[in-house]
Amino acid sequence: MSLFKITKDVAIDLGTANTIIIYNGKIVVNAPSIVALETRDNKLVAVGHKAQQMEGRTPEGIKTVRPLRDGVIADFYAAEQMMRGMIKMALGGHQIFNPNLRMVVGIPSGSTEVEIRAVRDSSEHAGGRDVYMLFEPMAAAIGIGMDVLAPEGNMVVDIGGGSSEIAVISLGGLVTNNSIRVAGNDLTQDIMDYMKRQHNIRVGLPTAELIKINVGSALTVLDNPPEDYVVRGPNAMTALPMEVPVSYQEVAHCIEKSIAKIEAAVLKGLEETPPELYSDIVRNGIWLTGGGALLRGLDKRLQDKIGIKFHVADDPLLSVARGTGIALKHVTEYPFLLR
Repeated sequence: MSLFKITKDVAIDLGTANTIIIYNGKIVVNAPSIVALETRDNKLVAVGHKAQQMEGRTPEGIKTVRPLRDGVIADFYAAEQMMRGMIKMALGGHQIFNPNLRMVVGIPSGSTEVEIRAVRDSSEHAGGRDVYMLFEPMAAAIGIGMDVLAPEGNMVVDIGGGSSEIAVISLGGLVTNNSIRVAGNDLTQDIMDYMKRQHNIRVGLPTAELIKINVGSALTVLDNPPEDYVVRGPNAMTALPMEVPVSYQEVAHCIEKSIAKIEAAVLKGLEETPPELYSDIVRNGIWLTGGGALLRGLDKRLQDKIGIKFHVADDPLLSVARGTGIALKHVTEYPFLLR
């Protein structure tokens, strides 16, 4: 039998910050959601890590593009090129036009019909024959190991790069769903703005991301505080080089407003939860997933504010990807998969 006739199953967590692809049950691609294109004819130059290395460093003939914004596709062509490149990487550099490619793609639960259609079209143009959609909170719950078909309430807070998804799941459906466009990228932007305003130093997205990773915190008092992170960059006024140490307390103050919005969204989700499911959530606790779950002290802050135990998922960055991978094996059993 020809290799091109064999059905290939690909699960994709199409994220604003990172895209993860599972093929044959294994994570084969985990790369930044970014492409480098030629400015003249939009020809693909690089994708993923290679494109990220070019960000902010490109010559006149090349541009870098992040196709997703706030969890949804903002640049249709760049998204298609990115998916083609990453699927090609996942399949070992060939069979990109395999007509039997079957996909499950994780999407934000607040996506509109137009946004869902954009993901479906990009997936089909990238080689998908059967394309299924799965809302990210449901995917995260499956990836954590919850029995999403059980008559029991479970709450998931998935804080990604472009959106935060707060959902209560029971009997294979989203009972309540609150998706807000405040997430990891907003925290990064808060840090960039703060560094310029407070320290008069200009930093780019990659540096702001490193600040968030090294000294990011949702609390001003931590049991195991990280050491200050030294930032180097140009003075915003004179362009002379500067060196500024940044503490986790500073970062906690500058991201406070964005964290408060996520906090309010969680409270709103609980307010909309039916009483019987609410009691299940109090007993089971609330699960944090996505890159935002790694923010120091976030679980403790939410727990102190709301009075319900918060759990951080094991390897929260991969929860949605694992869930889409599991769903791919059970496409006939899961009624909540969108065609």
